[in-house]
Amino acid sequence: MSITKVHARQIFDSRGNPTVEVDLYTEKGRFRVSVPSGASTGIHEAVELRDGDENAYLGKGVLKAVSGVNDVIARELVKSGLKVTQQKEIDDFLIKLDGTPNKSKLGANAIVGVSMAVAIAGAAETGVPLYQHIADLAGVKPPFVLPCPAFNVLNGGRHAGNRLAFQEFMILPVGASSFTEAMKMGTETYHALKAVIKKKYGLDATNVGDEGGFAPNISTAEEALDLLVLAINQAGYEGKIKIALDAAASEFFKDGKYDLDFKNPKPDPKKLLSGAQLAALYLDLLKKYPFITLEDPFDQDDWEAWTHLTKNSSTQILADDLTVTNSARIKTAISKKAANALLLKTNQIGTISESIAAAKLAQSDGWGVMISHRSGETENTFIADLAVGLGVGQLKAGAPARSERVAKYNALLRIEEELKNTGGNPIFAGLQGFSKGTSPPPLLKK
Repeated sequence: MSITKVHARQIFDSRGNPTVEVDLYTEKGRFRVSVPSGASTGIHEAVELRDGDENAYLGKGVLKAVSGVNDVIARELVKSGLKVTQQKEIDDFLIKLDGTPNKSKLGANAIVGVSMAVAIAGAAETGVPLYQHIADLAGVKPPFVLPCPAFNVLNGGRHAGNRLAFQEFMILPVGASSFTEAMKMGTETYHALKAVIKKKYGLDATNVGDEGGFAPNISTAEEALDLLVLAINQAGYEGKIKIALDAAASEFFKDGKYDLDFKNPKPDPKKLLSGAQLAALYLDLLKKYPFITLEDPFDQDDWEAWTHLTKNSSTQILADDLTVTNSARIKTAISKKAANALLLKTNQIGTISESIAAAKLAQSDGWGVMISHRSGETENTFIADLAVGLGVGQLKAGAPARSERVAKYNALLRIEEELKNTGGNPIFAGLQGFSKGTSPPPLLKK
């Protein structure tokens, strides 16, 4: 069925910043998508088009991107006669319409909104749930896999006002038997952590950040990890919940060094580390704590350090800023053996087809794949369906708090229930979605 109308508008994300919302119409009705936005963004990401007018929304308005949809994409897409079931053709059409290598003309935030809306309309047209439609587009066969959630529960870096350099500390209930049980384990541990922080740092330390995580006045990774271990044990899930770290190291990389005291006006020179020194710190942490994945441990162009850590580690080394869901950079990372897992964000690359291609390319080399939200989110739940549709077994969508985060987890609870009620026999990924050193995720072996 062809597209009859496309309309975009400026709305607001979870941080109170403008973002793009797209309504796409066919004879079946209206299909709506809102676009997320990142805070710590990689320099190699597709361009998120902002207005740059400092007199409106501090320069963060998106009326240029909205105009790109309403004045260019809408007219040309309707005129093309392409059907919503032609996802790849439409995505290629949008890429050609933009005509730049990084989607800087129309904006990735404009293009991805249309691409996602097309996918939702395509699912409606074929009469299947969105996750099944995505699976069909990607060639993924049943049974469907529910991802292990990665809950961001402790914040540092650019996401918090404390001295902690590393950005996210996550808990992953890999020992659960279902997504429903994973939510139980995750939420109970989250509340145990809140009680631990309240007792040690006071009530005001339990205020939450952009993604629902806590940001108490801590300054070292060990202090944060000790809090997580204590909360996991107090919740009764020792051995069943693993830990992940997103260092977001590009944020504190300067002049070839990593400044672990970058938020201090007078940084301690002893905390200025080389890539080799930082790698040694990570390897020490990996030995001491129950880690399952380490994300963005180095700068987005520090290939040598990435390769060194991946070679010497037996855990999942997850690339976000390094690869930015871009197939060309994923190919480089594969050739350099710089990582063994991909963080997939649709708005980093700009279309659903390119996102699917990125996941399949990473998996072709035995990588794990984790679907991710952004720090500036909306109530949209597309990534829940994307995680199930691609069957990658990993998803991070923030803490089990704040509605724009919990919306994704609630969507997955509904998908799991639907599959069980219709005889779909869903699998909960648990540990099976994670790579480990040179070993690919067990899900891939199947």
